[in-house]
Amino acid sequence: MSSMNREYRVKKLMVRAIWRGLLVAAGMALLLAATGCSDQAGDSGGAGALTLYGTVDIREVQLAFQDGGRILGLKVDEGAVVEKGQVVAQLDPARFQMEVERLTGEVAALSQQAARLRSGSRPQEIARARAAVASAKANLKEAELVVARKQALRLLNRISQQEVDSALAGMETWQANLKTVEEELSLAIEGPRQEDIAAAEASLAASQAARELAEQRLADTWLRAPNAGVIRNRILEPGAMASAGAPVLTLALTNPLWVRAYISEPDLGRIREGMVAEIQTDSQPGKRYQGWIGFISSTAEFTPKTVETTELRTKLVYRARIFVCDASQELRLGMPVTVTVNTKRNQQDTTTSCGQGSEAGVLDERDRQLEVSRR
Repeated sequence: MSSMNREYRVKKLMVRAIWRGLLVAAGMALLLAATGCSDQAGDSGGAGALTLYGTVDIREVQLAFQDGGRILGLKVDEGAVVEKGQVVAQLDPARFQMEVERLTGEVAALSQQAARLRSGSRPQEIARARAAVASAKANLKEAELVVARKQALRLLNRISQQEVDSALAGMETWQANLKTVEEELSLAIEGPRQEDIAAAEASLAASQAARELAEQRLADTWLRAPNAGVIRNRILEPGAMASAGAPVLTLALTNPLWVRAYISEPDLGRIREGMVAEIQTDSQPGKRYQGWIGFISSTAEFTPKTVETTELRTKLVYRARIFVCDASQELRLGMPVTVTVNTKRNQQDTTTSCGQGSEAGVLDERDRQLEVSRR
């Protein structure tokens, strides 16, 4: 009888423990449900607000020389703020300067040759050709007189026929000589051939183009910042050999500044490009930065390409770009931020609070074209 009582008490204790476990599990479930509801309400920020989380986007440019050579010096350190067109590094320009000087001399020589051909024959050259023609005519006239006298003497049988033949041969020689010097006079008057002038001018143009290229290569020994930004990394140091296209410095672009965030598929219908947004950071929680939605991707991310169920469709996210107005340059690249968008406000697509609407529109159109090309 006592053993039965003990078994009864044990069973009763087990039942109580099971009920206690069930009550604890139910309480935890209610607590988790309440927490989830509060988190969801926090993400929505109310019925008219949409909260997004992202980071200040990092856009980098690898600065490199177009030609290889020894680095003469770097003008900036890591963390330096640079403006567009500012010199940040320089190659040793000695070789490029010598090439420019060589081609400058070649251009000068070819220029003189082309000018000589375009000027034609000098007056002295034409006068010399005319004198040669006059001399040839005089010699020919004298040869004709000699032939006439010899023929008269031959008729009197005072000289041999060989002397007459020699006189005739001399006259023919002077006739040919006269024709030659007359052609030379004609060439001197007409001047150089047009083909020779065109060839000289083409050679001069090619040499001038080569000199311009050499001058551009000399100018490219100065490495300049393509846009305003911050130097993030010095990859090479002065004295190092830099090959063409090898990165020397890393430049982080800061203008325009934007935040990369992601929008869930259910919230996609509540937001559109051009809406005004407010950005907050953990470093300055009380300060709000003005911005606007500049771009929303047309393709989903982080999900399979083929979506079949309703549950999977609600997990789609779309990349968004939010432009930020930060005149004091307090935002740092890669900084996590919170973006709040008031979805109830009626806003124009090009409305911005820091006067960059036109620039944003250009960037938005560029992004749309990139998205279309990726499809």
